[in-house]
Amino acid sequence: MRIHGLGSRKRRRFRVVTTDSKHLHPVAPNVLGRDFEATAPNQKWLADLTYIPTDEGWLYLALLLDLFSRKLVGWAMSATVPQELTLAALAVALGWRNPAPGLMHHSDRGSQYAASDYRKVLQARGITVSMSRKGDCWDNTPME
Repeated sequence: MRIHGLGSRKRRRFRVVTTDSKHLHPVAPNVLGRDFEATAPNQKWLADLTYIPTDEGWLYLALLLDLFSRKLVGWAMSATVPQELTLAALAVALGWRNPAPGLMHHSDRGSQYAASDYRKVLQARGITVSMSRKGDCWDNTPME
């Protein structure tokens, strides 16, 4: 190929981004501090977004995990990543579990979790908000 002046073109891999931490929403401190142990249900929940490739494009999945049981307590799926996706997953978890005030909700710094609508729901239920440090996936390890 080189003799004839031909070469291959490298295709750049498409990378899906689920965390937009460049936003103007306030960011909560990392209250969880990598303490991934819970002594009872509904003490600590972890939240994250992931994506699933399909033949028709990407699907986005918002999840909430109870650290005590290590079971998913809420989820929602969509073809886009609107804030409503994370709110829907949170509504499922709150409906199934109905946690008492004092629960800690930990997530990354994504705009969906830092948005005022999402945080208002948490605040109204007496839920403590905790967010990972910038660019540190180890702060949310059980969900990654």
